[in-house]
Amino acid sequence: MSDNTVNRATFDAVMVPNYNPPAIIPVRGKGSRLWDQEGREYIDFAAGIAVNALGHCHPALLNALKTQADKVWHLSNVFTNEPALELAKKMTGRTFAEQVFFCNSGAEANEAAFKLARKYAHDNFSGDKHEIIAFHQAFHGRTLFTVSVGGQAKYREGFEPVPAGISHVPFNDIEALRAAISEHTCAVVMEPIQGEGGVIPADPEFAKAVRTLCDEHQALLIFDEVQTGVGRSGALYAYESLGVTPDILTSAKGLGGGFPIGAMLTTKKVGASFGVGSHGTTYGGNPLGCSVAKAVLDVVDTPETLDGVQRRHDLIVERLEAINAQHHCFSQIRGKGLLLGAELSPRWQGRGGDVLAAAREQGLMLLIAGPNVLRFTPSLIIPEDDIQQGMDRLERAIETLKPNNQ
Repeated sequence: MSDNTVNRATFDAVMVPNYNPPAIIPVRGKGSRLWDQEGREYIDFAAGIAVNALGHCHPALLNALKTQADKVWHLSNVFTNEPALELAKKMTGRTFAEQVFFCNSGAEANEAAFKLARKYAHDNFSGDKHEIIAFHQAFHGRTLFTVSVGGQAKYREGFEPVPAGISHVPFNDIEALRAAISEHTCAVVMEPIQGEGGVIPADPEFAKAVRTLCDEHQALLIFDEVQTGVGRSGALYAYESLGVTPDILTSAKGLGGGFPIGAMLTTKKVGASFGVGSHGTTYGGNPLGCSVAKAVLDVVDTPETLDGVQRRHDLIVERLEAINAQHHCFSQIRGKGLLLGAELSPRWQGRGGDVLAAAREQGLMLLIAGPNVLRFTPSLIIPEDDIQQGMDRLERAIETLKPNNQ
């Protein structure tokens, strides 16, 4: 147990109020379990918002971090470093990409992708080809540029004026995109599965049609795989199972397994527009993050792990359907791999936060994607017994709320 010299009240005293965490403060994790300051145990179905791809304190990640910590932590990009080069070789060897830019987060990866798309259009066409098309309910980060490309107005309000040349159309609506795209479009950006927007998968035929439209208008296709990448969908990257190859792909979250790292992947043709001095980062590609990310990929990019994602998917869906048969709380269960959303039924609308709070009381951590969708993003290797126990706890949480819905 912790000595509790800091607590939730400390947050209100010393932190800006942009977050509103619950009273509990987790202090230790192992596998898919967490313990708070009081020693209470929780099963973790959130995994740091799809970040802890291998759970907490995975031995391969610990070993990679500790080994590199004894060598060199930071050089800046005045120099390159061996772990960054080794990770880049691993990622380009396993994907469509030929070149990589490393940074610290998903937002930074997307910022780099959007800048590169505009720079590529400027270099190869004209300054008039600068418009970016994204989708309603999309989420791409919290920098001013990425929050502007994101399709949720609530995240932009109060930060105007935002960058110009950005438009949004409905997701999975190819005719809306066809009407919006033009010779001025430099890029279309999409998530293979909208995460924050409600766990909405892209229809494969829609994704293929987006690729075709981009080709017809000489626009780049950017896949934001910050949440879907690194095995989360059941493939190493979701574009593989969609059968659509982007020009630029962004990765973060699970890539570091909890250590901050992001990456933008692209082809040599497109990457050439990021010439010397055109973009940069002080910490991006640091030896510690790259060493951990290499270890993550070594574990995730195996048949055992990727096939196991689908087994765990099926188990969670089976339990969600059984809970729904008993309590009639979900109108739809959707998603791929271990990015799953359970949309609350009409009589449960708006109660996602209540379910999360009740689940914590039962010893379960999960997420929401808006007020009406429960989001499940556990470790890719969560033990199946932890899934069963976690779903038992979810059902008990729902049972405690049920009388309010009758």
